Amino acid sequence: MDAVLTEGLSKHYGAVQALRGVNLRVPTGSLFGFLGPNGAGKTTAIRILLGLIRASSGAARVLDRDVWREGAALRADLGYLPGDVRLYDHLSGRSTLDFFDSARGRKSAAEFARLAERFDLDLDKRVRNYSRGMKQKLGLIQALMHKPRLLILDEPTIALDPLIRQVLFEELQQAAADGRTVLFSSHTLSEVEELCDRVAIVRAGRLIEQDTIDALRRRALRRVELHWEGEAPAEPGSAGGSLPNGLRVLQRSTSCMIGTWVGPVAPLLDWLHGQPVRDLIISPPDLEDLFMTYYVEDAA
Repeated sequence: MDAVLTEGLSKHYGAVQALRGVNLRVPTGSLFGFLGPNGAGKTTAIRILLGLIRASSGAARVLDRDVWREGAALRADLGYLPGDVRLYDHLSGRSTLDFFDSARGRKSAAEFARLAERFDLDLDKRVRNYSRGMKQKLGLIQALMHKPRLLILDEPTIALDPLIRQVLFEELQQAAADGRTVLFSSHTLSEVEELCDRVAIVRAGRLIEQDTIDALRRRALRRVELHWEGEAPAEPGSAGGSLPNGLRVLQRSTSCMIGTWVGPVAPLLDWLHGQPVRDLIISPPDLEDLFMTYYVEDAA
């Protein structure tokens, strides 16, 4: 069973199309990145998955429940952090978590005390005296403390320092190891690449890619820099052109060539064997370049 499954999910507000036929599949137990720039439609999709707004068309099931008809029962099994955390200023951190625990009908005091220690958060201060980062920590604790089957986190690392960000990632990795599912929404590729095993990329309301991080990495560009003993070879299509088709030249001089290579590196090394190469640099696949390629192609 998939933790999240949508078919043709669309949402419009008058003439504004926020989502366009999204088919999203989030396997149970996965660390799943939901990636896209601000305004791409991520938050709209999340609100539909939570049963907070109704889709204009299409279907969505979360934890094998219809998100609209069974939304109340569904939300008991979810942990949610919105992109803009809003909490009661007059309550202390501890009273805030007690309130959430009581509303859910759970007994999570021991777990939220453990998480408060992990996140280095003083629960006895009033929320009005919390910094933005402290409020973000409190929001994360309320989402995690009842050990939900599905965590939906919208831009969860905002205002977190690097050490606390690492603590969060460790908690999310443990949740996945326990068989729970994490849907991690972000506009930052590097943190999704670090944490997640699968990713969906959305732009302008459309799902433009959905695959494993490893599969995307295999399709990503490697940066290649070649320095020749003599003159660099000509490019294909020119007189005497001899470069392999997978090598795209971006810059060149008489004895130096800088470009990109897509796919396994073995064919490039086979071609280089016996070539008068003085120096060679092959950088790891760059998912950022691939990510931007999707955006450029989609906008074109």
